[in-house]
Amino acid sequence: MLPLPPLSGIPAGAREGGPVMSRRRAGLALLGTALSLTACGEPAEEIVPYVEQPENVVPGVPMRYATALTLNGYARGVIATCFEGRPVKLEGNAAHPGSLGGTDAFTEAAILSLYDPDRSRAVRQGIRIAPREALFSALLPQIRKAEARGGAGLHLLTGHLTSPTLLRLLGELRARFPGLRWHTHEPVGEENARAGAVLAFGRPLEALPRLERATTILALDADPLGPGPDQPRHARGFAAHRQARRGQTGGFSRLYVAESVPGLTGAKADHRLALPPAGLRDLAVALAAGLGAPLEAPPLDPAMARWLEAALADLRARPGEGLVLAGPWQPPEVQALVHWANHRLGAPVEYREPPAGQAPEDLAKLAEALRDGSAETLLILDRNPAYDAPADLGFAEALGKSGAFTLHLGGYFDETAAACRWHVPMTHPLEDWGDARATDGTASLAQPLIKPLHDTVSPIQALAALLGRLDSDPQAELRATWQGAVPGMVSGAAFETWWRQALHDGVVPDSAPAPVAVPEPRLPELRAVPPEAGLLLALRPDAACWDGRFANNAWLQECPKPLTRQVWGNALLLAPEEARRRGLEAGDMVALDWRGRKLEAPVLPLPGMAPGLAALSLGYGRPRAGSIGDGLGADAYALRDSGAPWGGAGLALAKTGHRGEVLRPLDANGLEGDRHSLFRAFGLGELPGQEVPPPATPPSLLPGNRPTGPRVEEVPASHPQWAMVIDTTLCIGCNACVIACQAENSVPVVGPEEVARGRHMAWLRVDTYWQNEAEADPRPGFQPVPCMHCEQAPCEPVCPVAASVHDSEGLNVQVYNRCIGTRFCQGNCPYKVRRFNFFGYNDGQEYGNLGDPLVAAQHNPEVTVRARGVMEKCTYCTQRISAARRAAEKEDRPLRADEVRTACQNACPAQAISFGDLAAEGSAVAALRREPQHYALLGELGTRPRTTYLGAMRNPHPGLEDGA
Repeated sequence: MLPLPPLSGIPAGAREGGPVMSRRRAGLALLGTALSLTACGEPAEEIVPYVEQPENVVPGVPMRYATALTLNGYARGVIATCFEGRPVKLEGNAAHPGSLGGTDAFTEAAILSLYDPDRSRAVRQGIRIAPREALFSALLPQIRKAEARGGAGLHLLTGHLTSPTLLRLLGELRARFPGLRWHTHEPVGEENARAGAVLAFGRPLEALPRLERATTILALDADPLGPGPDQPRHARGFAAHRQARRGQTGGFSRLYVAESVPGLTGAKADHRLALPPAGLRDLAVALAAGLGAPLEAPPLDPAMARWLEAALADLRARPGEGLVLAGPWQPPEVQALVHWANHRLGAPVEYREPPAGQAPEDLAKLAEALRDGSAETLLILDRNPAYDAPADLGFAEALGKSGAFTLHLGGYFDETAAACRWHVPMTHPLEDWGDARATDGTASLAQPLIKPLHDTVSPIQALAALLGRLDSDPQAELRATWQGAVPGMVSGAAFETWWRQALHDGVVPDSAPAPVAVPEPRLPELRAVPPEAGLLLALRPDAACWDGRFANNAWLQECPKPLTRQVWGNALLLAPEEARRRGLEAGDMVALDWRGRKLEAPVLPLPGMAPGLAALSLGYGRPRAGSIGDGLGADAYALRDSGAPWGGAGLALAKTGHRGEVLRPLDANGLEGDRHSLFRAFGLGELPGQEVPPPATPPSLLPGNRPTGPRVEEVPASHPQWAMVIDTTLCIGCNACVIACQAENSVPVVGPEEVARGRHMAWLRVDTYWQNEAEADPRPGFQPVPCMHCEQAPCEPVCPVAASVHDSEGLNVQVYNRCIGTRFCQGNCPYKVRRFNFFGYNDGQEYGNLGDPLVAAQHNPEVTVRARGVMEKCTYCTQRISAARRAAEKEDRPLRADEVRTACQNACPAQAISFGDLAAEGSAVAALRREPQHYALLGELGTRPRTTYLGAMRNPHPGLEDGA
């Protein structure tokens, strides 16, 4: 990522209201007003000059600011790039422990949600728009009544909170309203993990595994590399011990995964078992028994026993470096067994106390209060339980029939907003002041990047309003929190200096609480588990929607999900053998019946599924998501039970005879022939000790007298030669790079109808290759595929107007204003990385609501927006190359070898992508191309691509090399 010094939005020594204008007044207010006007209609055809030129704001020159976004309450630090107060791109903050410079797909896509035309814009009473004064007139009597009763009848529903400011305001609310009942609800929560900690330690400690310190990892249905609040941190930690370089194979970690539903962690495993929940429980008990626990080990089949024996040997081999993980869907007793095993191993796990204060109640208690009438006033803060509550709670019905005063604060007029008496639009996190803690407890400050686009209210303002502060300023509340938290800095210049530095860095220094020492964990009491009869249901979060909150984000909906490659919906996943046994094929509709609750969904066979298991992801089937997400997929919450939120036995499945649509663009599974040339994987012992020099004259697909681009050794030393190397060992298939490319380069969305026709516009895709797909142990591999920028490019000689040409720096350039849309280049490209605008996807014929003028505010002004009939593809982020070149010329110095960083490179949480000058001394890409596992995709064609790969390395146990 870009270094921190360019974060010049907060000048050193600046004071609020002082000689240097505040960034809220300068860079944000003018552009925020312009965007608000743009959202109301077509822009006026005139140039409006600055009335007062803001300092440090130069038109066309980007500014970068640190802020933070949250998922499930946990902060991930980001650096936002803004053009004159208009944020267009988010990247990870290297100084933040929750991101470490990387991102995930959810973070990258948050910038599109900021400009979503479906965001709520006005206060509503029922379905009617109402003035804010009418809301206050209705709310204040409720507050006075609650205060007179000591808070009896007052309820508050939030998500998981780590914000020091929100927790402080909540403490003030409890002091003023002692009878206040606080409830929390996270559809993808950590209830089992907390209950397991109580079983093991007697209190709900929070565990923080450190993958960067582990050389052997055993994951029991855990997916730390999969989507979630800690994905960037876990990916970086995992990558720390997966570097296979020439002559340096020591310290390469080994990963064992036992899971029911294939995940990204299982995809990277050296050894994997597909087990149903009962088998996972037996494995956990046998693991503890193997480590010395006084438990009776259950009988395991020979292959499973041999697998566990190898894992135990590796876990014991290096004390303090073995780590066992359990997924959040594993029951509390398995969580407790994992705590015991990690304590026995001296595992790299840190424990922290949860935030002090009264523990919140769950959603079931709130539903009960709504039904019995004890809830008289309810404030719902950015939650949607009318959609995502377990079906057995009947929460939507209880909310709708309740006589309580109900107020919903949220970004959309969603299912819960429609069931409440009042709805208030919420400020987007990128427009708001706030704070939150990362999973390790480090706090970060969030600052607004733009003036709020609509008349919205922040969560801080909402809680302050309950305290009677109707005109509260979120920044003032935030400062009040930290003035009391920083010793010796109640006021004055010292606090101002600290405050501005914390905003600049995006991290509050020394704010993480110290880990707590834990006693030896107790072993849980293991109850007899009845045999699991029939098909088992497994519910999981979705890689595109998470729990449903991102359903209206078009970038995420059109991004192929890892492993399944599905877009614009979800499907019931079955093992291929299970689907064949039931006579089902991909797209067949089936009727599901689980504990009396019914649902229909299409089927999708997926290699690696545990036998006898069916999996469905959460977040779809929404009636009020917005114009992008409405009506997509099947609503898994209709099956969810509060007693078994992640599923269980007893699922009945019947074929309906109808067909559904499972959209999967660019499906690598259809490729035939020798896949070794497309995706190469090696065992660690197969890695040659010395580099393999390339042949002096590689064969070429094209005749020797038809060169299209110069070779590296044929160009002057003054010309950089750009190249990219992607390490498939490190790539976890998370799609952060895909969404980053889309945001950086204004890549359009085409919509499900166009995808069904085989059309797609992504400049970068992540192909999934399955090794041993037909066997019991399928092994997927991920291969990001941008444009290859071939030195001998097949696309160039076939273009009749020379729209596809080479430049002196090795870039395969597409000249948009020459392109006449013959698509000859697309047909001649063996890598299929060129995209044709059949329609004006970004220029007058946008999908859904993406043609709204407000959405255009997200477009990067440094990138041309392509029109209908034009071919486009990856440019190696040529605008970033140009910016670096201008900076070097300004400083009168040459470009440094690895100075330019592409959008996909910055996004990758595992640092799998390297980019730089191939001809420069000390270039990282030049060194990587000399590694023995280096290869070119379809290298036998002789196209001489500048984008090349390192083969995927695995570290199998010698005793399991036969495939166990």
